[in-house]
Amino acid sequence: MSSVVRRFRSLPIRSRLALLVAAAVAFAVAAVSVTCWFIVQGKLYDEIDNDLKSSVAPLRPGEFQALTHECLQTPSDSLGIGSRPKTYGQLVRADGKLCLFPSSTTQVRVTGDDKAVARNPDPNQGRIRDGTDDHGNKLRVLTTAVVIKEEDLPPVVAADHSLVIALPLKGTQSTLNELALILLLVSGVGVLGAGAAGLTVARAGLRPVDKLTDAVEHVARTEDLNIRIPVEDDSEDEIARLSHSFNAMTSALASSRDLQQQLIADAGHELRTPLTSLRTNIELLTRSEETGRPLPEADRKALLASVKAQMTELAALIGDLQELSRPDTGQHSGRTQIVAWQDTVESALRRARLRGPELTITADIEPWFVRAEPSALERAVVNILDNAVKFSPEGGTIEVRLSEGVLTVRDHGPGIPADELPHVFDRFWRSPSARALPGSGLGLSIVARTVQQAGGEVSLSPADGGGTVATVRLPGAAVPPPEDPPTS
Repeated sequence: MSSVVRRFRSLPIRSRLALLVAAAVAFAVAAVSVTCWFIVQGKLYDEIDNDLKSSVAPLRPGEFQALTHECLQTPSDSLGIGSRPKTYGQLVRADGKLCLFPSSTTQVRVTGDDKAVARNPDPNQGRIRDGTDDHGNKLRVLTTAVVIKEEDLPPVVAADHSLVIALPLKGTQSTLNELALILLLVSGVGVLGAGAAGLTVARAGLRPVDKLTDAVEHVARTEDLNIRIPVEDDSEDEIARLSHSFNAMTSALASSRDLQQQLIADAGHELRTPLTSLRTNIELLTRSEETGRPLPEADRKALLASVKAQMTELAALIGDLQELSRPDTGQHSGRTQIVAWQDTVESALRRARLRGPELTITADIEPWFVRAEPSALERAVVNILDNAVKFSPEGGTIEVRLSEGVLTVRDHGPGIPADELPHVFDRFWRSPSARALPGSGLGLSIVARTVQQAGGEVSLSPADGGGTVATVRLPGAAVPPPEDPPTS
């Protein structure tokens, strides 16, 4: 059985569908055919039984006496029962002895039921059974009491005798055999037709799956993610949903690969400048050592300071790239927790005041608790404050406010032109006026990513009177939620 199942599972899906359809139709046709055959058999037997019952007629006293006295094997034609020439008729005594009626050419084999009826005759009850004659021919047999009736007198039941009449089943069996053959042929044709129809339907139904398979194999072979499967606009079946899902998957993969290639290209471009500068400075130091002509002390200190700054810039750029390389799939449930946002903002403000000691940074902070990754959230706030410090004029003011889950950072710098605002959160994008300043162009991209993962929104807009306002909105509450119960 298991080998059959394994072979079935190894077949192509269209062959399995065709076999399943053929099997289902075969079962249904077999059930209908068998039911039809038994119904026809029952109807034919009911007709024979009715004929047997209608053939029963009372015997005249003379007929009964002649039969029982002489027990003639070939009685005269004056004795008979029923009108059908093929009707078997005989009397059976309680001891098993029998006498034939003139219409009978052979006798019906006597059974115990026939003797039982002779011993206890009841004209209101008869026993119908299948039997045979002396030649082995199958018969339908009715055994009942013998009724004797004389004119103008009530009928009398003969004691110790039973009446056995029978009809041959040859014609009925021939009809049933022909019906069985016809049903068998019809069933075979139906099963073959169902198998062919199932194979046709399977091929037609699986044609979209074949297209999908070809597309997947093409992608696996060529890595071409631009392939799409055509789908009818009004189609909503499972194949259409699968095709839509495949098209969405390949589109997302193509977009992800394009972003990855763009990230690599942009990262290579951004890394080239500090690496080139580092190489030049190191070559100057090496040449100085090799030639034995030391650099002036001031130039040497400036060179080492430049190398240190470039190394710091490289470290910051690598850290930003690592942050952006993390999967962009929403919140990282393994690292998120309830964070007191006001404490994060306070920590970021301390770092910002160290980086811009000449600036005035005011803060109005109210408690607000959010669910986020603590280090990523602090990095995002630091990036926003770093931008404000970087573009603020010397002696300027930066205003920070956190109220009801909305953090605003307002500087009084040159501001951002309206045509550049749509690009400020793009990776490696830097304003033409700010390219001389340190930075990688990844800070605001990290801010947007972190805020989005925390379920919030971030935006930059021009401030009244000049400068820029950065606004961050995060869902949360003014009081910390209860701790989650420990899981077992």
